[in-house]
Amino acid sequence: MPCEVTRSTLPCMTHLPPPAEELRLLDAELWQLDTRRAQLLNRRAWLVAALHQTQQPRAHASARPSAAAPPRPETSAPSVQNALLVLGGVLLTLAAAVFTLVSWGQMGVAGRALVLGAVTLATLAAPAALLKRGLRSTAESVAGLGLALTALDAYALYAAALSGTDGTGYAAAASAVLAAVWAAYGLLPATAALRLPLPCALAAAQLPLLLGALAADASAYVITAALLVTAGLDAVAVVRLPAGAVRITAVVGAYGMGGWGVLGAGWLSLSAGGPGAASRAGALLLLAAAIALAAALRGPGTRHALGLATTSGLLVVAALGGVARSGVPSQWAVPAHLAVGIALLAAVRRERLPDAVRRGFTWASGAVQTLAVLWALPVVAVVLLGPAGRLDRVWSGAPADARAAVTVEVPWPYGATVAPLVLVAVAAVLALAVRAEPWRGRALLGSLGLLWAAALTLPAVFEVPYPAGMLVLGVLTATALYACRITASAARVMALVLALVTAAGLALVSLASQSATLVALSVLTVLFAAASWRTVVAPFTAPAALVYGAALASASGAAADWPPARIALPVLVVPAAAALLAPRLGALRATVPVEAVGAALGLFAVALALTDPPMLALVLALCGVIAAGTALRAERRPVGYAATALFVLAAWVRLAAWDVGTPEAYTLPVTVPALLVGALRRRRDPGVSSWTAYGPGLVATLLPSLVAAWADQHWTRPLLLGGAALLVTLLGARHRLQAPLALGGSVLTLVTLHELAPYVVQVTGALPRWAPPALAGLLLLALGATYEQRIRDVRRVREVLGRMN
Repeated sequence: MPCEVTRSTLPCMTHLPPPAEELRLLDAELWQLDTRRAQLLNRRAWLVAALHQTQQPRAHASARPSAAAPPRPETSAPSVQNALLVLGGVLLTLAAAVFTLVSWGQMGVAGRALVLGAVTLATLAAPAALLKRGLRSTAESVAGLGLALTALDAYALYAAALSGTDGTGYAAAASAVLAAVWAAYGLLPATAALRLPLPCALAAAQLPLLLGALAADASAYVITAALLVTAGLDAVAVVRLPAGAVRITAVVGAYGMGGWGVLGAGWLSLSAGGPGAASRAGALLLLAAAIALAAALRGPGTRHALGLATTSGLLVVAALGGVARSGVPSQWAVPAHLAVGIALLAAVRRERLPDAVRRGFTWASGAVQTLAVLWALPVVAVVLLGPAGRLDRVWSGAPADARAAVTVEVPWPYGATVAPLVLVAVAAVLALAVRAEPWRGRALLGSLGLLWAAALTLPAVFEVPYPAGMLVLGVLTATALYACRITASAARVMALVLALVTAAGLALVSLASQSATLVALSVLTVLFAAASWRTVVAPFTAPAALVYGAALASASGAAADWPPARIALPVLVVPAAAALLAPRLGALRATVPVEAVGAALGLFAVALALTDPPMLALVLALCGVIAAGTALRAERRPVGYAATALFVLAAWVRLAAWDVGTPEAYTLPVTVPALLVGALRRRRDPGVSSWTAYGPGLVATLLPSLVAAWADQHWTRPLLLGGAALLVTLLGARHRLQAPLALGGSVLTLVTLHELAPYVVQVTGALPRWAPPALAGLLLLALGATYEQRIRDVRRVREVLGRMN
């Protein structure tokens, strides 16, 4: 006994047995536990043995491959049962419908009431008995049949006694009564276990208000209100009801009726003809927003809270913006909605609201601002791309103002006057409202981009004079290039992109006037060249400076009325400058971009000179000089091949301009440098094959000259070609080189055959006709008799040639 128990409480306590009696009771209990444990152990041993006996036959059956396994059912028994019950219920419902619609007129009033009432009551009472017997699926099927019979009873009542009433009004009343009856039936203690009546009652409850409004010939506002009120009641049901089929039905009803209500209210707001109609439509939208917000606040879970809060915020913007739109000019409709969307952010600062609701309002405000920016983007696109319409009418004359400069072939967007205000407002929100550290930098960059877009559109919006508009573009370009010195990489990229885009817009706008073009291109060249000095953006700004410099050279030549071929000469100054500056930009990683742009501009100069062969030869030669100067650098030695090719092309073009038809005049400028390069290479690397060192150079001259010699009727070319081939053959034999020996000998042999061919023909014509076959026979006999010796001679010649280089 505990020591804390006082003596005054002992008489009130239950009497305990003596220790001996209590010990006897404990022993009896322990004996009973031991006995029960032994029984359970025996039962467990029997079950284990029985389980082993049932598993062994299965193992033997699986080991026999010839034994056929029993067919596996494709559907489970509950699935088959449910299918049969559903099919039976559908058939009975169809039979009842046929009876009501077809056989109804063959019976009297008493018979009608007796039959339908008896069948309906019996059907509705049957599920209770079935539930008591545990037949739940059968009870659900019969209950569904009973609910369908009640709907048929309502139709039968209308057809028999109330056919003169309004059908829509009767349907509204009948749906309300059926919803109440089905709900009461589903809440009865005997049928509370059924899952079908309450969802059906909730589905029927979606119709009374809507049908009642239609029956009363109500206006579109009342019908929309009926839809929204029904959706609100569904939302209340979602909040109040537990999880299950009833809540799912309520959710579907709330979204469905609410969606149709919102669509109707939105259409009414858009088609409102005045402030009164807009206010009524706005009230409906606010009602929908209140329902969505209440569902987000009171909902059983946070899964839909974000979407509902976002929808609520958008509906508030649509409601208040629609009311404001009816009282302001049409071009101010977007700023009005934007103002409401920005004001929605004030609710985000309220700490009492759940986090999901606050995030939903933030998403709604962001969506409104995004749509506003998208609405303003066409204005920015017209300002940037509109001047491109002057590409086919360059220097047609300075326009009257900045708007006329950008609207060459595209119209000015309606309502574009307020586009800068929209862009500035969104930029201010991004700069002031976004405080989270991960998004702060991105928001500031977006704000700067929007401010740049607003400034870009201001000259065209206010129709400032044409020179002032160009001045604004130039200042924006210079400011963006100066901002490229910012250390932050993201800000630098943003500034660089803005600078390039603005510069392109300025160049397009300046095409309207000759003087404007020259001034704008000069300024852009200087700005980008200055921005390339000791900055990390030089790989982008230096090529841009070269492009604008080439454009300036072309524009200057065109202003001087030079032909395109002559304009190529000042354009070549830019590739020459690129070749000189590229080595000094290695530390800025701009060498390769500058050289690539310089090469492209060189090709552009060649394209300009295509129509004038003498000028083309000069341009090719100058390009060769630039390439040769580049090849002087150790890391650009391979450019020397391009320089050689350019010099050769220049020589060929010059010869073609002089109407030179001698092939050697075209081939010798190739052969001589090729042989010199081959000799230098063999001096550095004696192991190089003579085919690699001298083969291309010799083939470049010997083959075209051989073809020309065979077609030449004079003796001069064959004589010179034969002498040259003999010299090449002797040099090859002297230095034991395969390529000169083989090529020279082959050409010498072919030239000799060409020269001896007339005499052979004469001799052949003078001989008797039997002489050629006889000579051929003697030749064959001689070859056959000395075949082995000839084979050995050929092998010796091949070995000698093989030992040559």
